[in-house]
Amino acid sequence: MKPSLYTCLSPALLHLYDVSNSVVVIIDVLRATSTIATALNNGASAVIPVDSVVECIRIGKELNSITAGERDGQVAEGLQYGNSPFEYPQSFIGGQTLVLTTTNGTKLLHMAHKNGAKQIITGSFPNISRVCDYLLAQNTNVVLACAAWKDKVNIEDTLFAGAVISRLKSHFELACDASQMAESLYHTAQNDLYEFMKERNATHYHRLTKYHLEKDIRYCLTNDGAPSLPFYSEGRLINLS
Repeated sequence: MKPSLYTCLSPALLHLYDVSNSVVVIIDVLRATSTIATALNNGASAVIPVDSVVECIRIGKELNSITAGERDGQVAEGLQYGNSPFEYPQSFIGGQTLVLTTTNGTKLLHMAHKNGAKQIITGSFPNISRVCDYLLAQNTNVVLACAAWKDKVNIEDTLFAGAVISRLKSHFELACDASQMAESLYHTAQNDLYEFMKERNATHYHRLTKYHLEKDIRYCLTNDGAPSLPFYSEGRLINLS
């Protein structure tokens, strides 16, 4: 019997899914989970995801770590760095611990943990192949959890869920209409995800282009530029070898 695969399109819907027997994939394509994958791929020892700026600053001081994060697409007040993957080259992040807070993704990760998720990993286009390989190897139920934008469904996270489903659907029972919808959207967009976001007036596309972050968007929509596997354990994300 095949394991089940569900897609949760918004954190506001997470309570509808039984995560206790599932691998939960936290998806925040623009830009949290893309940045996490990049930092770990470039040698960060760990990423500690926190859900508030105050907690980020506290832990950063306690561990003498890099503190980073954003609110509404910009560097959060009181933090050293932002949420762009280009801020974390190997020469800077190698061997360092990054304490990170974001508007949507890190909050959803903590929600999944509090709801008793069996396992938590993070996914994005830069590490899509590692994510898919891991899910195949686990052979257990999966919840693709989209961070969305302040509980409102967004295009980019749904596209990533659809891309994963497109690769894995023969190995899983697609157990909800949201999974079917995500895959259909991805097949419509797959030839050029960036142009699809632009043509459809995606809200986060406009939010980031306002800050001249087109380079970030293109990177975050490109496959396998940061092939790490961020795995949540004991309060931190590590690169699972």
